[in-house]
Amino acid sequence: MNGFLLVDKASGMTSHDVVAKARKKCGTKRVGHAGTLDPMATGVLVLGIGNATKLLQYVVDGKKRYEATIKLGISTHTDDREGEVLSTADTSGLTDERIRTQLGKNVGTIMQRPSSVSAIKIDGKRAHERVRSGEVVEIPAREVTIFSIDIKAIRGSEVDIDVTCSAGTYIRAIARDLGEALGVGGHLTSLHRTLVSPFAIDECSDLESAQVLPTAEGISRMMPTRSLTSEELIEIGFGRTITSSESDGVVAALGLDGSFAALLENRDFAGKRLATPTLVAVKE
Repeated sequence: MNGFLLVDKASGMTSHDVVAKARKKCGTKRVGHAGTLDPMATGVLVLGIGNATKLLQYVVDGKKRYEATIKLGISTHTDDREGEVLSTADTSGLTDERIRTQLGKNVGTIMQRPSSVSAIKIDGKRAHERVRSGEVVEIPAREVTIFSIDIKAIRGSEVDIDVTCSAGTYIRAIARDLGEALGVGGHLTSLHRTLVSPFAIDECSDLESAQVLPTAEGISRMMPTRSLTSEELIEIGFGRTITSSESDGVVAALGLDGSFAALLENRDFAGKRLATPTLVAVKE
């Protein structure tokens, strides 16, 4: 079984929990996921099955979109509702204008310090594992792009937002930084991912109902494709080059039956442009 499972992850499950259940559902150990969701978070979780696991990097790097709620006046050690409360503050003096102004400063390409309980590895160990074992963890800021923050509602000390951002952006960090900028602290109380480009929430189902999207259908939404002849399939099967693709960059090659066959990339050999296989699908 090869392809993508588009799952609407339920709250209370880790991404690894979903992968473990998918392995049983699909009868294979070759299952991976694109982009971790915390247990509290819900929404789009893309799983790769079989040969699609090697293509998840093209999903991970895509644009993301989230619906979230920020609670101002309380900061926690995890920057979300599941963490221990570090401080509380009066929010009665806050105005909608101040909240909107500070949130607007996050839009664009910024340096963002990830939450200390992120899945980032530090010396081979996940940051969240270090924090939960009692360590103090400081992760250096990294460049991310936040394309938009749409404020859906401000309800006293709670702010509902819709965020479109690049891979690597932490919505919990937006909540934390907003609270710090306003001088009252803040944390995330809900997080729902609605897009892992090119897959949207309305395509997703719970794990039990989700159907496998064929690898070729999924990859064709991420990059250009080309159909191969039987002779070209033989050549790439041996790792040899074939005539160049019309598009530079990575191209998905499809077999005679329309199934995913390989990833190709144009390269120069002695002044001649040829398509070189960088990944060949293994028949099972």
